[in-house]
Amino acid sequence: MSFHTYNGVFPEEKRMGQRLEIDVELTYPIEEQVKNDDLTETVSYADVYDTIERFVLNHNYNLIESLANNVLQTLLADYPMITEITLKVRKYSVPIAGIFDNIEIEVSGSNSND
Repeated sequence: MSFHTYNGVFPEEKRMGQRLEIDVELTYPIEEQVKNDDLTETVSYADVYDTIERFVLNHNYNLIESLANNVLQTLLADYPMITEITLKVRKYSVPIAGIFDNIEIEVSGSNSND
């Protein structure tokens, strides 16, 4: 998923924004849960996308780590049937001296099934 956001420490990031890409990996036991070709038995990818998009476009942070952790917590709360989630957030056009394509961080979390 790609979004134009205003996350970052530097003033030009807050003013001009930049592209973020987010990959999300969801763990859900489809072998056990999806029996009838019925959307109510699984997780709607469209709903997950909408949740991420709504959050990312309405929240700005200095750190992409904060953005990632808060998106992760939102997904875990909104989709309790998902057992594990891993998010990768890539930030492009970072205004620092150096040669690189992007900066990427990864966060993971799980829902307790107790």
